Amino acid sequence: MVQEEIFSFLSDLKDNNNRDWFSNNKERYEKINKEVKVFFNTIGNELNKIDSIENTQIFRIYRDVRFSKDKLPYKINFGVGYRRTKPMLRGGYYLHLEDGASFIGGGFWEPNTEDLLRIRKEIELDASDLKKIIIDESFIKYFGTLQGDELKTAPRDFDKNHPEIHLIRKKQFLVTRKFTNNEVLDSSFKDEIIATFKAMRPFFDYMSEVLTTNLNGESIY
Repeated sequence: MVQEEIFSFLSDLKDNNNRDWFSNNKERYEKINKEVKVFFNTIGNELNKIDSIENTQIFRIYRDVRFSKDKLPYKINFGVGYRRTKPMLRGGYYLHLEDGASFIGGGFWEPNTEDLLRIRKEIELDASDLKKIIIDESFIKYFGTLQGDELKTAPRDFDKNHPEIHLIRKKQFLVTRKFTNNEVLDSSFKDEIIATFKAMRPFFDYMSEVLTTNLNGESIY
């Protein structure tokens, strides 16, 4: 269960995002970070019971500011990603804890050029299966709509008048669900996380089938 002190610490860090303050509160951070890691790994173990997870990545709180205009040294959240086992299973789950801005996310953040083209070609050929998933009552209940950045116009060699051009233009294919602090602190939050991850599966399974076959539906592995 997530403890209220996590949000208290992150709120204080947001107001004091500097190395001196962090150094003076290092012991407090280390205690909270240990609790967060236990929680994240617990979720990973539960997720592995219903899916195959190749990697659990708990993100560091320290920011890489070398190439960023924002020089604040610390993130104001705790985050973890769970990557499904490739090559046959595609997609990744993400859990983000932040004071007033917690969420669960998943999908395809930066598909490589080959994968992105394959997805677009599938949508161009027949988008019915994907559309069925994203208009499903459960999908809408948990995520609302399919999200992600998109091009302003049609990608090269695609018809700008295609009826599903709004899907073909996408560069990312993402789903998210936001949570209030009270929802995160509730004893049912762990169950809500797993239920939300389960709700992603039809979308992930569709993408996995697309990315492991050619346009004729033949396996490429």
